Amino acid sequence: MAHYYTNDEVKHEPSTFTYTFNGKDYVFHSDAGVFSKRFIDYGSQALLKAVDLKDAQSLLDVGCGYGTLGIVLKGQRPELDVTMVDVNKRALQLARDNCIANHLDGVKIKESDVYENVDGTFDLIVTNPPIRAGKKVVHGILKGAKDHLNPNGRLVVVIQKKQGAPSAQKLMEEVYGNCTILKRDKGYYILESKR
Repeated sequence: MAHYYTNDEVKHEPSTFTYTFNGKDYVFHSDAGVFSKRFIDYGSQALLKAVDLKDAQSLLDVGCGYGTLGIVLKGQRPELDVTMVDVNKRALQLARDNCIANHLDGVKIKESDVYENVDGTFDLIVTNPPIRAGKKVVHGILKGAKDHLNPNGRLVVVIQKKQGAPSAQKLMEEVYGNCTILKRDKGYYILESKR
């Protein structure tokens, strides 16, 4: 069984769709073997509506998939320095293709198992974590972000209540000393912690 958080080879089923956010259209190329392959999932949409870029100059998208969060946020603020990481090679190639399709330059896209190949620190880390990869991976993303945030940097995460939002909130409170629920939307929690 192939999972989007692995590099299992699955048969190609390419598709393309458009997503509109704040009046701007984004083109996404997708394929089998990636998360939410036919449309932008509701959790990512909820995070995009809730996150405030404020004065962030740099952003890291952890578990970027085909690039949804990083691409849309870069599209909203072209000067934003964006890095996207994922463990899935097919998703990473799609993220590269989607940066080209959306005329976005300078986005850094790297293969990385969580923060393994992440250098530097960021003003903002966003993630729609791979829940099916298990609690250990998800909690590793939440805890590990602290080492990659600038002072006053923020981690923003979306998790469904039934898939562990309360325990994620508790962990973020423990690690960062704070956790704000930015939004609740159809069972999805958008959580934010500040370093």
